[in-house]
Amino acid sequence: MSEHRDTQHEVHAHDGGATPDGDDSGIGAASVWDERYRSKARLWSGKPNPQLVREAGGLRPGKALELGCGEGADAIWLAQQGWSVTAVDVSSVALERARSHELAELARESVHASNGTMESRITWQQADLAQWQPGNSYDLVTSQFLHSQELDWRLPLRTAASAVKAGGTLLVVGHHPDRLPPWGNDHHKHLDMFYTGDQLVQELGLDQPGWQVEVLTSRERPVTGPEGQQATIADVVLRATRLS
Repeated sequence: MSEHRDTQHEVHAHDGGATPDGDDSGIGAASVWDERYRSKARLWSGKPNPQLVREAGGLRPGKALELGCGEGADAIWLAQQGWSVTAVDVSSVALERARSHELAELARESVHASNGTMESRITWQQADLAQWQPGNSYDLVTSQFLHSQELDWRLPLRTAASAVKAGGTLLVVGHHPDRLPPWGNDHHKHLDMFYTGDQLVQELGLDQPGWQVEVLTSRERPVTGPEGQQATIADVVLRATRLS
């Protein structure tokens, strides 16, 4: 669930970020996220995450995997750039919206198509990322703001790294734990949901032979809170190439 939103700080694969209040222990992740999506007609902005656009915009299209696709903006953007995309999320509600958004884009684009046909360029897949394994390798594997109280980030991101084919790209973007917005106290109680760039490199084994880290940085970004508050947060950005 990885779409751009600056109006509040919600956390799971989303860059505007805000961890929900309350204790969801004992409730399945799918049910938790389905209910969060049902609480709003649209949870995210519908725009692709800016770090994805910046880092993947110059890559040669091939097969892409997105973990935590949410309402589909990133996957749709990748498909529009020529990628064949497998987009995975735990929430069936989010995936229904994502399919709807893709169909709307295809309908809009078909006006300019030579034969007027609409063909999906994305495979939407519902799965619990704590257990799911891709079974294929990809030219690009991306995860954008995959932060959740229901999921240890190490599990899906290790899966992400393992799914990159030789010569392919791993792109991980998340909230820096030291640069979260001041509003909303709940996410500050769960700092283990977040990671630094160095933690990503260590936990995913990207400092080992077979990987080359191309980008490892923290980029500041202004955001607006739910009551109009202004703050500057930071995105952790990691882009690495699998050499073998």
